[in-house]
Amino acid sequence: MKKYISFFRLRTVMGLQYRVAAVSGIATQFFWGFMEIFALHAFYETNRAAYPMTMEATCAYVWLQQAFLAFFDVWVMDGEITETIVNGNVAYELCRPLHIYDMWFARGMANRISRACLRCIPILLVASLLPKPYGISLPADGTHFVLFVLTLLLGLTVVVASCTLVCVISFFTISADGIRILFASMSELLMGAVIPLPFFPEKIQRVLEMLPFAAMQNVALRVYSGNLTGNEMWRAVCFQAFWAVVLIAGGKMLCNAAEKKVMIQGG
Repeated sequence: MKKYISFFRLRTVMGLQYRVAAVSGIATQFFWGFMEIFALHAFYETNRAAYPMTMEATCAYVWLQQAFLAFFDVWVMDGEITETIVNGNVAYELCRPLHIYDMWFARGMANRISRACLRCIPILLVASLLPKPYGISLPADGTHFVLFVLTLLLGLTVVVASCTLVCVISFFTISADGIRILFASMSELLMGAVIPLPFFPEKIQRVLEMLPFAAMQNVALRVYSGNLTGNEMWRAVCFQAFWAVVLIAGGKMLCNAAEKKVMIQGG
């Protein structure tokens, strides 16, 4: 375990060095956040009765999404991993005295956490200063905040496990671009990154909430905003934990199978 923690620490320190990229990312996320809020506000003013979330909850959802975009951005994967698989350099990884899945998982966690640390505080600070309902306020109570942190970490785990699984699938393909683009496109829509899941028709929403995509950002953001409460909230948390275990176990099993059959330059 110590070697994976050390690897995680090194990758985190490396990720914290990209401060200029973080500043440009923050500016982009502010622009996108305001644009999304204005669009949703227009819909809210058109028909408030049909609006599935309060405007305050919607704005909190949007700002949290932008603040923790690095956690849930499925388009950003570690290209070095798939590149090492395609060009055969994964042979060097296999020679190391550790399991490559665990190393890649720690690497994915470190990359996302380091990027989020540089961006989340400025976005949340500015969003908290905006007037209601366009800003973000503290959750209803301490319990909701603790649950938000828990679901945020579970969501991050599901995202990293999913992206690592996509990397492992690269062992069985000539090019990983197809599966990566398909996974990212589906995830962005089905996890609520384009529009929050409560905006979907009720029957479709019930189906989506059982899929691993809904266990990514959907639960944490709705718990904080107060849109997800009671038994529905605990059910969503259980689904998050379930998918985290399933995806990690499935990724490890597939990685073990790939290691036994991998061929490097015909060897």
